[in-house]
Amino acid sequence: MTEPVNPAQPPPAPKSRWPLGLSGKLLLLTALFVLIAEVLIFVPSISSFRLMWLTDRLASAHTAALVLDAAPDDMVSEDLKKQLLDSIRARAVVMKMGDKRRLLAASDMPPETDHHVDVRNVSRIGAVFDALETMFSTSQNSMMRVIGPAPGQGDFIEIVLDEQPLREAMWQYAGNIFLISLAISATTGLFVYLTLLWMFVRPLRRLTRRLVDFGHSPEDPGRILAPSSRNDEIGIAERELSAMQKELADTLHNKSRLASLGLAVSKINHDLRNILASAQLMSDRLTSTADPSVRRLAPKLIATLGRAIAYCEQTLAYGRAQEPPPQRRLFDVADLLGEVRDQLDLGPDAKIGWVPSIERGLQIDADPDQLMRALVNLVKNSIEALSARAPNDPARDQIRIVGRREGSVVTLQVADTGPGLADRARTHLFEPFQGSSRRGGSGLGLVIVAELVRAHGGDIRLVDGTIGATFTIVIPDRPVALDERRAERARA
Repeated sequence: MTEPVNPAQPPPAPKSRWPLGLSGKLLLLTALFVLIAEVLIFVPSISSFRLMWLTDRLASAHTAALVLDAAPDDMVSEDLKKQLLDSIRARAVVMKMGDKRRLLAASDMPPETDHHVDVRNVSRIGAVFDALETMFSTSQNSMMRVIGPAPGQGDFIEIVLDEQPLREAMWQYAGNIFLISLAISATTGLFVYLTLLWMFVRPLRRLTRRLVDFGHSPEDPGRILAPSSRNDEIGIAERELSAMQKELADTLHNKSRLASLGLAVSKINHDLRNILASAQLMSDRLTSTADPSVRRLAPKLIATLGRAIAYCEQTLAYGRAQEPPPQRRLFDVADLLGEVRDQLDLGPDAKIGWVPSIERGLQIDADPDQLMRALVNLVKNSIEALSARAPNDPARDQIRIVGRREGSVVTLQVADTGPGLADRARTHLFEPFQGSSRRGGSGLGLVIVAELVRAHGGDIRLVDGTIGATFTIVIPDRPVALDERRAERARA
């Protein structure tokens, strides 16, 4: 029976075929590459040693040839010739002059030789293969015929010698070179490893450790990586990772606040809806009063309470995943602005001026309730900005509403003559809990407006270079058939 997997726990890391860490892999690869470099140096050096050894034998043969050639015939005894041959470790010494080949000395001359080497014309690659063949040959009695330049008037000199002494000398040289190469490789590899460990592995290990720590508790600001002052790629990676961690921590913090807000809204929504329903029932009695002012305001009060109850039923915008889709229809913008003005108490006697500039008969294809919510949020922000410099003067402190149609697009502009938005609010304008410039503000108003406008396929933006704050809303008409549009406008 398999154990249940906890989704909160990270999945186990896959098992690697290399059980070594990064530093172990680096050490292994460093040793491997240094060993390859030493092999590339070692093999040619063995080949060079073989040629030098043979050249030394030929040089000794030069001296012996000069002695034997200068001496009169039969004046050099056989014992002296044998000593000369032993000194150069050769079986025979032959010198060619013109068309003649002269045997200067010989000792137990074999009938034939196994290998032929001409040091006057040797290729590098051929010398390498010949050296390897000499070292790993298993023959104990093989003979070599070596040819080199002759002294004086001779064409060339050749010697015949045993291959075994050369093989022994090559193995001894190889052992010495191996020990020296091993010491150099170990020292070089150690320095390279320590350098790479200090410059790259330790910073990467630090990055990995901080990533793992941050993954265990991403909302803890103490686990955000503190970047170093390095200017290379690792320094750039540290700074980018630190910025990413800060942004992620802020996002998670905002998500937590949104979750808390949704929980709070869910708790108060039920009781608030009941209170508003009771207030609506009591407001119905105002329609039967004889006071004309009360009778005029009572329908608007009842409609406002009905809209508030509908808002509670839908819950606050960020108490749910998203707003309900807009129920669009054609209606007059002037009538909607009148409701906004009445709801925010911006009548003729208000201390903040209300200046509408709407095209005559302007109609918009939108959800009237959602558009009213958007305009109420924008106008309310303007009222709060203007109220900060009380006492207000309607001639100075004004809210201006401009509306016009351009083809199938309606543009609404809400502007005020207030102090404008701070730089921080401009940077995080449509981010929850970030775009408010007022102390104690939640920063959700503009977020709700942006969500409602974009649900209509429109756009909202802040206009730069104006007095106060100016927001422009653009809402296009729905792409419907012309006969249906004409019927809607006729009904309107």
